[in-house]
Amino acid sequence: MKTIGDHNYYVYILTNKSKTVLYTGVTNNLIGRLNFHNNTLPFSKAFSAKYRCFYLVYYEHFFDIDVAIKREKQIKGWKRVNKKELISGFNPSWRFLNSVIE
Repeated sequence: MKTIGDHNYYVYILTNKSKTVLYTGVTNNLIGRLNFHNNTLPFSKAFSAKYRCFYLVYYEHFFDIDVAIKREKQIKGWKRVNKKELISGFNPSWRFLNSVIE
């Protein structure tokens, strides 16, 4: 049986500077993951590096990793219009939240 304890997990959405690409991920360390995305290797083939998705526009907090992973998969399965509605409800101006959580 799992206990909730002090575990923290985040589902997050990043975008590029012109807000044309969306990347959805899950992590247990949001600040660390943002630093990772912002400091990828120069020739990285990772999606976020290739499309320069470094800007946080959305996140959700969870205590259970299974719930967080389920939510990430749900969002990844959505069409762009649904993802845009989710982000706009949380962050209407789509401002970059990186400095807010650091």
